[in-house]
Amino acid sequence: MAPPAKPSGDRPGSSLSPRHVAIIMDGNGRWARERGLPRTLGHRQGVEAVRRAVRAAIELDITYLTIFSFSSENWKRPIDEIDDLMGLMKRFIRRDLAELHKAGVRIRVIGQRSHVDSELMTLIDEAVELTQSNDKLTLVIAFNYGSRGEIAGAARKLAEQVAAGKLHPSEITVERIANALDTSGIPDPDLLIRTSGEMRLSNFLLWQTAYSEIVFLNCYWPDFDKAAFEGAIAEFRSRERRFGGLNKVSTA
Repeated sequence: MAPPAKPSGDRPGSSLSPRHVAIIMDGNGRWARERGLPRTLGHRQGVEAVRRAVRAAIELDITYLTIFSFSSENWKRPIDEIDDLMGLMKRFIRRDLAELHKAGVRIRVIGQRSHVDSELMTLIDEAVELTQSNDKLTLVIAFNYGSRGEIAGAARKLAEQVAAGKLHPSEITVERIANALDTSGIPDPDLLIRTSGEMRLSNFLLWQTAYSEIVFLNCYWPDFDKAAFEGAIAEFRSRERRFGGLNKVSTA
C-alpha cells in the first residue's frame, strides 16, 4: 500500500509558510454574549475577521485559504439568525468582490446548493466565474458544507459509475475518492486552525485533514488577526511531522 500523500506545504528543511490553511471560524456568538451584544453583531464582526484573514494570507504567501462559513448543520439555528448569516454572505460578495478580484483572489465555493436561495447562488456563481483566472490566493468558502455529506456524495458518484459499468470496484482508490470530493484539485490543508478554544473538527474536511497539523486558539473568531495567524503558523513550523512513518519530517 502506498504511503499517504504529504500535504503540499511540507518541505523538509524549509521555513516557508504552509501552502494551504483551513480555518474553523468559531466563537462569534460567545464573543457577542460576553459583551452583552446580540449574536448578529458577533457575526458581523466575524466578517471583519474574514477580511483580515484574507489580507494576512496574501501577505504571508499562503496559496489556499479555506474558511468554514456555514455548516450544513447550521440550518438548525433560529430562522432569524440564518437569515442574517445569508444576508452577510450576500453583502460580503457585493462589497468585497471587486477588491478580492483586484488583489488576485480566486473564489471557490464547496458545499451543497440545496436550501440556498437563488439570489445568493447567483452571486456565488458570478463571483466564482469572475475570479476563476486569478492565482494570487484561492479562497475556498465552505458554505452549506458538511464533510460526511461530501464523502457520501463522493461514494454515490463512484457507485453510479460502477453500476453503469464504467468502473470496477477494484479500481476505487484513495485518489479516485479524493477526486470525487468537492475539493477535487485543491491540495489538502497543511494547517487547520480552530478559534474559540473548542477542540473538535465539527464535520469539517474530515478526509482532507488526515495529516494536517491542527492548532486550537483560545481567541474568539472576531478577535482573530494577523498576529494570531502568524502565531498559528509559528506553531506549525515548530512541529515535526512523520505522516505515519518513523522518520521525522520537520516543517522548520
